[in-house]
Amino acid sequence: MCLSFGCSHHNPIACIVPPYMLRVLALRGDPATADMARTLLRHDEQLREERAAWASLPPAPQGIAPDPDLCCPDRRIHDGEFRAALPGRLVRAEGDAPSGIADADLAYDSAGQVFAMFAEEYGRNSLDGRGMPLVATVQHRRNYNNAFWDGQQMAYGTGDGKIFRTFLQLSVIAHEMTHGVIQHSGGLIYENQSGALNEHVADVFGALAEQRVLGQTAHQADWLIGRGILGAGINGVALRSMKAPGTAYADDLLGTDPQPWHMDQFNTTTDDNGGVHINSGIPNHAFYLFCSYLGGNAWELPGRIWYRTLQDLNNPMASFSDFADQTLRSAAALTGAGSQQALLLRRAWKLVGIAV
Repeated sequence: MCLSFGCSHHNPIACIVPPYMLRVLALRGDPATADMARTLLRHDEQLREERAAWASLPPAPQGIAPDPDLCCPDRRIHDGEFRAALPGRLVRAEGDAPSGIADADLAYDSAGQVFAMFAEEYGRNSLDGRGMPLVATVQHRRNYNNAFWDGQQMAYGTGDGKIFRTFLQLSVIAHEMTHGVIQHSGGLIYENQSGALNEHVADVFGALAEQRVLGQTAHQADWLIGRGILGAGINGVALRSMKAPGTAYADDLLGTDPQPWHMDQFNTTTDDNGGVHINSGIPNHAFYLFCSYLGGNAWELPGRIWYRTLQDLNNPMASFSDFADQTLRSAAALTGAGSQQALLLRRAWKLVGIAV
C-alpha cells in the first residue's frame, strides 16, 4: 500500500511501491525519473481521495475448514491499453481461452492460484468471502511503476523497464489481493502499528501463495516480496525480505531498504502513514521465524493461524502486541493450549521484541 501524509482511512488505496521509495527517487533521480516519482505520489494521493468515502462491508462469517461448496473463481481480466481509465477492455473472462496478451493471461492464472489458496486452505470464497469477482487491469497507464488494489479491483503497471521491469509477479499479485481479504475481514486501520499489520498480513499471504505454487517448504523459500521486479541495473533482489528485513535492496538511486526486524529499531515517523511499509518488517520476521521453527509448508498451520487471527481479531486499531496475543489464541485453538507449536510461536514474537 502507498499511504502517507497522515491519512487515516479505513481502506485506503493499496499500492505495492511505498511512498518513501518514490520520495528517494524524486530526490536522487534524473529529471525524468524525479518527475515520474512525483507524478506517482500525486496519483496515489488522488486515488486516496477517491477512496476516502468508501467504507468496508461487514465481514462475512468465516470458517477455518475448507468449504465443500467452493468451486471456481470468477476472473475478469481487462487490458488498460496504457490508459488511466479502469477497468479497461475485458479480454479474458472466467473459462475463456488465453487472450494472447501475456500480461492478461499471467494475471488470470495468478488470480486463480491466489483464489485456490484461500479457498482450499482457509475455506474462503474469494476476497470478500462471498464469491466476489476478481477484477484486474493489466497495462494500466504507460510505463506505470506501481500496482494497486483500489477497494474493488487490482491494477498492474508494466514498469518503465529501468527501475521496475514488471509488477505481474505472484507475491505482488497475492499481496494486493490480500488487501481485499483484509478489507472484508474487519480491516486494519492504515496507520502506525495497525497499518504495519495490514501490510504484514498482505506480505504473509503474498509469500505463502508463491510458496504453495512452487511447492517450497519454509526452509526452501526465499521469503522475498517482489522478487525480480526491480530493473536489471538496480542493486537489489526485491521490495522486501521477510527473512532478513533491511536487506532487499541497497542502490544509489533507490536508497537502502529501511525495514527493521526488531522493536529496538522501530521507526517512529509521520511518513508512510506512520511507517506502515517500514515497520511491517518486524511482524514479518516473527512469522518467518515461526515458520522456520516448524519447517514444512508454511501455508498450512502457520497460514491457518494467521488467517484465523485476521478473522477473530475484531480490532481495527490493533497493536503488534494485540495481534501477537491473538495469534497465540488461534494457535491454542488449532493445536491445543500449551502445545509445542504455541511455545515456538511465543518464542518467535519474543525474538523480535514483541511482548505476548
